[in-house]
Amino acid sequence: MKGLSLQQKEENKMDRIIRCITNDGALMVCAINSTEIAYKAQKLHGLTKTSTAALGRLLSAASMMGTMLKSKDSSITVKINGGGPLGTLAAVSDSAGNVKGYVDNPRVELPLKSNGKLDVGGAVGIDGRVAVIRDTGIGDPYIGQVEITTGEIAEDITAYYALSEQTPTICALGVLVDKVSGELILSGGLLIQALPGATDSDLIKLEENFANIDSVTTMLAKGFSLEDMCKIALNGFAVEKLDEFNVNYACNCSKERYERAMLTLGEEEILSLASSDDETEAICHYCNKKYVFSKEELIELSKLCSKK
Repeated sequence: MKGLSLQQKEENKMDRIIRCITNDGALMVCAINSTEIAYKAQKLHGLTKTSTAALGRLLSAASMMGTMLKSKDSSITVKINGGGPLGTLAAVSDSAGNVKGYVDNPRVELPLKSNGKLDVGGAVGIDGRVAVIRDTGIGDPYIGQVEITTGEIAEDITAYYALSEQTPTICALGVLVDKVSGELILSGGLLIQALPGATDSDLIKLEENFANIDSVTTMLAKGFSLEDMCKIALNGFAVEKLDEFNVNYACNCSKERYERAMLTLGEEEILSLASSDDETEAICHYCNKKYVFSKEELIELSKLCSKK
């Protein structure tokens, strides 16, 4: 399969999430087509095939998790570090599903597994934790952490919800890249959660469905819509759509944000930076945008510290 054509890239400038619920209120499903999000991440960070698959999966998961936040001004950060060569992977989503992310070592590439699939688990590793940080903008953020189970991302998100939030959840994530060129082809995900009214028979039926459905990227490649994917995942249940969101890879960094971050360094350290003959440069992890601070600007920032 080839990478995205120019026409496909134009059509997918904005990805989409939908949320559906069963008529009896037992199960809720979220589905995302995150192809353009993953494509932008691949180009921004210079990702390899393996790092594209890993970060693309995490971006899909964080975006879906973001749409489940109750407060408009909330955000969610998902960080994974399993001790593998990729280092830390992070994704941040707002409550509308707009997301950004990075990986410590984007140029990591591993040989394909024996089944011909990308070795995301080997690149992420299994000696570490998944951390989920929910920030409502009021008070201290909520932080939940669990041990990594497989490093394949989807299983780790499922385990997080089960162990940290005691919420029965099934997460399926997929990123398809061209094995030769490394170009992204498709990216998406499904996240299904049991609500308080769910019965044991509901959960058994859901597990049976998931044991027999195609992968996320296979369904997308077959031309299934997000609505189709939700109905397939919840086959046997009456389903209605709750809402939908257009979502983007979006970074809200600014020079003002970096100025506020520098103030936390303290007066002495800021003056130490200002003592250099060169300008000080800050680079955003998420979008690689560069912010330059002159010696004069740093001295003014240090004065603000001294006034506190």
